[in-house]
Amino acid sequence: MPTTDPRIDAYIANAQPFAKPILEHLRAVVHAACPDCVENIKWGFPHFDYKGIMCSMAAFKAHCAFGFWNPGAIPGLTPSGEPAMGTFGRITTLKELPSDRQLTAFIKAAMKNNDAGVKPVRDKMRRQGTKPPAAKLAKTPAYLAAALKKDAKARATWDNFSPSHRKEYVEWLVEAKQDATREKRLATTLEWLREGKSRNWKYQRAKG
Repeated sequence: MPTTDPRIDAYIANAQPFAKPILEHLRAVVHAACPDCVENIKWGFPHFDYKGIMCSMAAFKAHCAFGFWNPGAIPGLTPSGEPAMGTFGRITTLKELPSDRQLTAFIKAAMKNNDAGVKPVRDKMRRQGTKPPAAKLAKTPAYLAAALKKDAKARATWDNFSPSHRKEYVEWLVEAKQDATREKRLATTLEWLREGKSRNWKYQRAKG
């Protein structure tokens, strides 16, 4: 039986209905391909570690993401190029995933790379004196920027956040379809920022 983390059970249980079968399927494929993998929550979303970080998955309001820590070292793997977190772009259905056979092959290759201690491509670029591409900052909506101007404590947290943490909040806000929903989310965003919390802070509890 695979070793699972109850925080990931909770993460999947709290995901949107469309996302649950995608996350459950990805989890099952990873464990089948890599029985020795260890589940973890890092940066607010599920990771699968094998002699270091190997791959991760995440769920948002309208899509899921799945990606490898070192995709550039996996033969035959071409990132989607879509401006979304993960290696395969925005995933909304199981049909948008690679076949189980292909996904398993990618996982086995990632395991082999971790066995051999292959460094992520970005680390190689640093050693060679090549500057890696800067992380793309999430564009702050005007209404959020205006609110942060009036709230110094929330703004301090925002200014110190990584691009990925900012993106989580921005995606949550802009995906709101009604003004009332957006205003409610904006109020929650400011409250959590004042408390120094990331968008997915609920899943960042320490183990056991």
